[in-house]
Amino acid sequence: MRLALDHMTVVDTTPVQLAEAARGVGCDALCLFMQPMDVLPLMPHFDIIGDRAARRDLKARMDGLGVALDLAYPFTLAGRTVVTDFAPAFECAAELGAGLLNVLVYDRDPARRTDTFAAFCDAARGFGLRVAVEFYPASQVRSLADALALVGPVARPGEVGINADLLHLMRSGGSIAELAAAPPGTILYGQFSDGPADCPDGDIEGEASSRRLLPGEGSFDLAGFARALPDGCPVSVEIPRNALVESGVTVAERARMAVGAVRCALAQDQNRAI
Repeated sequence: MRLALDHMTVVDTTPVQLAEAARGVGCDALCLFMQPMDVLPLMPHFDIIGDRAARRDLKARMDGLGVALDLAYPFTLAGRTVVTDFAPAFECAAELGAGLLNVLVYDRDPARRTDTFAAFCDAARGFGLRVAVEFYPASQVRSLADALALVGPVARPGEVGINADLLHLMRSGGSIAELAAAPPGTILYGQFSDGPADCPDGDIEGEASSRRLLPGEGSFDLAGFARALPDGCPVSVEIPRNALVESGVTVAERARMAVGAVRCALAQDQNRAI
C-alpha cells in the first residue's frame, strides 16, 4: 500500500519542504495545500497559484524527487461560492498533476449544495481533474451517507467520489462495515490517523486540525480501515500534532513518527501488502 504524506502532518512546511519531507520518509506522494489558510496559523506563507515561477520550481522539485501529488487542497463550497472563481486553482492543480481535488462543503441549502457540487465537478473535468468530497462532521456533508448522497447524482464512478478520513468516519458515527459496503467507484481516497473512542472535550474541529493521535495511541482499527478500502485505493498519513511543532520537534522527525506508526499498524495485518 503506497502512502502519501499529508501537508497537515507537517503543517509548518512550504510545498517544496513538504515534497522533501515526503521523500525523506519514503513516501511517493503528497497531499498539498496549494495556498495557506487562516485556520492553519502554523502554515507558512507561499503562493503557487498566483506565482507561476514558484509552481514550476515545485513541479521540477517533485519530479526530481519522484514524488507525485495525490490530493490538492483547499476547495471549499459555501453558500456564496462562484465555481468559476476556482479556475486559477484548477489550472495549478492540473499543472502539478493532481490525482484528486479535495472538496469540503459548507453550504446549508441542500438544493444549492447539490447544484454547486455538480457544477464544480463539471468545471474540474474541463481541466482533466477528478474530485473527492471529504465528509466531515463540522461541515454540511457530515457522514459517509451524506457524501454518497452528494456524489450519487453526478454519476461518474471513479471520477467523482469520496475521500474517506478514518477520524471523520469514526466521529460521524460511521463504521468500517459501512465503508466496505460503499458502491464500487465511490471511495477514491483514504486518510489514516488514530484517536480515542470519543472526541476529547467534544472539540471535533480542534482534534481534526491539530490533535490527532499516532496509530497505536488510540482505539481506531487502522488495519480494518485499510481492508475496507477498494484495492489499489491511494492513501495518506494525516496526523497533525501542533503541540510537537510548538515544542520544536523537527519536520523530519514528525514525518518519521507519523509514517512509521502507520506502516507498523498496517504491517500487523498480514493480508495487506505494505
